[in-house]
Amino acid sequence: MDKLTIAGRSFASRLMVGTGKFASNELMAAALNASGSDIVTVALRRVDIDKPDDDLLAHIDRDRFLLLPNTSGARDAEEAVRLARLARAAGCEPWVKLEVTPDPYYLLPDPIETLKAAEILVKDGFTVLPYINADPVLAKHLQEVGTATVMPLGAPIGTNKGVRTRDSIAIIIEQAIVPVVVDAGLGAPSHAAEAMEMGADAVLVNTALAVTPDPARMAAAFAKGVEAGREAYLAGLGAIKDQAEASSPLTGFLRD
Repeated sequence: MDKLTIAGRSFASRLMVGTGKFASNELMAAALNASGSDIVTVALRRVDIDKPDDDLLAHIDRDRFLLLPNTSGARDAEEAVRLARLARAAGCEPWVKLEVTPDPYYLLPDPIETLKAAEILVKDGFTVLPYINADPVLAKHLQEVGTATVMPLGAPIGTNKGVRTRDSIAIIIEQAIVPVVVDAGLGAPSHAAEAMEMGADAVLVNTALAVTPDPARMAAAFAKGVEAGREAYLAGLGAIKDQAEASSPLTGFLRD
């Protein structure tokens, strides 16, 4: 598979993986390894970055994976910026998955606070990967302030509903000048393949891996889905038509 490039850095995998909800850190580590991912996101509120023996962090090979701290749980720009700066101060690379989700029920991102935090963090030298609603206008604004990606949701976090925002994501992809990572709501490898077939540059999954009885096997399945979707996109999908069109000639010996 061709490499994914974000902010000048190349990655062999186009599948990013989250680390929440797993029944054990051992199952999480097995899923990370099976996924083939290069980028692993961790909620800053769940770990103590200052402690190298933090139980969750101890199960992540930081020489293999880029640890992408996320600001999950931040309710406004101020909280998100503070979390990102704490991670950098503790030795993390200045990369951050920006999440501002004040709504506790649907966990939908706040577009105004997300844009505000992105502006601050980009000026502060961070490589910012913002999680957003599938809003093409917001995606353009974020790219204009210098975010490294945009990460529109396929469906609300943890719902496993798939790419419900397909039409809006298609517009974001069409207009994007940075990689588009479809994040949240992808519950099956076929959902990941669908996003990649549309032209997304990568996808991020967590719940779909964490809630299955065999996270490692599901992670491997998602890796195959991402690869298949990417290959199909590069090959070029056939046009969708309203009328049937025979794949074999209708004239020939049967009617002669």
